[in-house]
Amino acid sequence: MKEVRVIDSDGSQLGVMETKQALMRAQAQGLDLAEISPTAKPPVCKILDYGKFKYDQKKKQKAAKKKQTVVLTKEVQFRPATDEHDRDFKVKHITRFLGEGNKVRVFVRFRGREMSHADLGRKLLTQIIDLVGDMGNVESSPRMEGRIMSMIIAPNAKAKGQGKPKPAAEKKPAEAKEKPPEKAPEA
Repeated sequence: MKEVRVIDSDGSQLGVMETKQALMRAQAQGLDLAEISPTAKPPVCKILDYGKFKYDQKKKQKAAKKKQTVVLTKEVQFRPATDEHDRDFKVKHITRFLGEGNKVRVFVRFRGREMSHADLGRKLLTQIIDLVGDMGNVESSPRMEGRIMSMIIAPNAKAKGQGKPKPAAEKKPAEAKEKPPEKAPEA
C-alpha cells in the first residue's frame, strides 16, 4: 500500500501513514482527503472540506483576475502627406490612448510613388514622437514593413491618467432675469 504524509484539518502534522488509514481518519471527521503535493516523497495529503477548498480557490482566482490590467494596442494611421492640422488631431487621440494606459501602434502607409519618399514618413514619425513628449516611450523605433512604416509607443508610468478627456465643467443654470411683478388685472 502507498504511504502518504498527512496534515490534519487544523494544520497539525499527523505523520506518515498508509493511504487507507488516512482516508478512514478523514471520513471519521466527516471531511475529505486531498493530495496537496503529489511530487513530494512521500506525497502530502491534507484532511479538509474539499467543497470549501475549491470555493476558496475560485475566490482567489477571481480576486487575482480583478487586479490584473489589460493593455490594448490601439492603431493610428497616417499618410506621408498628412497635413499639420490632421496630424495634431490624431496626436490628441494618441495622447488620450496613452493616458488610458494603452499602447499605440503608429504607422504611415505609402501608396504608389510615395514609396520613394520613405524619408517623409520617418520625418513624420519623429514629429509625432516630439509632439507626444513625456506621455509615452517609443517601444519599437520606426521600421519599414512592406509599404508600411510603423512604430509602437508605450504609455509612460507617470503620465497614466493624464490623457483622459476631462469631464465637462458643470454648467451653471442660466440665472433667470428678474421680471417685474405682474400687475393684477383691473376690473
